[in-house]
Amino acid sequence: MSPTRTAPARTAPARTTLRRAATLAALTTAGVLTAAGAAFAHVTVHPESYPKGATDGVLTFRVPNEEDTASTTKVQVFLPTDHPVLGVLVTPQDGWTAKVTTTKLKTPVKTDDGTITDAVSEITWTGGRIRHGQYQDFNVAFGQLPDNTAQLTFKTLQTYSDGKVARWIEEAPEGGAEPENPAPVLTLTAKSAGEGGTAASSPADKPSSKSEASSSDSTARGLGIAGLVVGVLGLIAAGFALARGRSARSA
Repeated sequence: MSPTRTAPARTAPARTTLRRAATLAALTTAGVLTAAGAAFAHVTVHPESYPKGATDGVLTFRVPNEEDTASTTKVQVFLPTDHPVLGVLVTPQDGWTAKVTTTKLKTPVKTDDGTITDAVSEITWTGGRIRHGQYQDFNVAFGQLPDNTAQLTFKTLQTYSDGKVARWIEEAPEGGAEPENPAPVLTLTAKSAGEGGTAASSPADKPSSKSEASSSDSTARGLGIAGLVVGVLGLIAAGFALARGRSARSA
């Protein structure tokens, strides 16, 4: 009868290699997931762009809840008054109450309907709750966007049920990286010849090519992150396989 063979015990170096591989895997995965979460945690405006001077459109402010133990109970969006958005109307939201604040403009705006001296400077939503793992879309209709600037920045304050306030107010420097707490930014593009220099269709009726491109970019970013996670998992598997091989050789 042949003697029974028993599996050799792993040596100390092999166990150390396995521990290092596991630690590296955990740190790498955590880093990828943290980066992915940060990309979607802040308040954003949709669509990401409109033609300059566009009329009769809708802006959607998307507010996700990034806190594990608190709900979002208040959202304040500040509209620029140096380049005002005219004819602002707020869409009713179930469970939320909107308060609209107007401001006297330093420089009145002349339109086909007359001179505008006041514009909305702040919209505050209260009364509702955005819980962990959820988001809320707040829709704002406008009559006309300015045609004398390249972008509009909507600084936003997000208040939680525990009293914490997330301040999405930082502006990215030209050509620089996105700041830690970025404000929602709407890009204003040049008018196309077919628009006659005045109006643009609402994205709800006919999405612009810019809106479609933004949607494609968002999808591509999501797929890229998923691919990165899969790649990390592959590296983890390779690390463990290498560690096992070293263990077998040591034995």
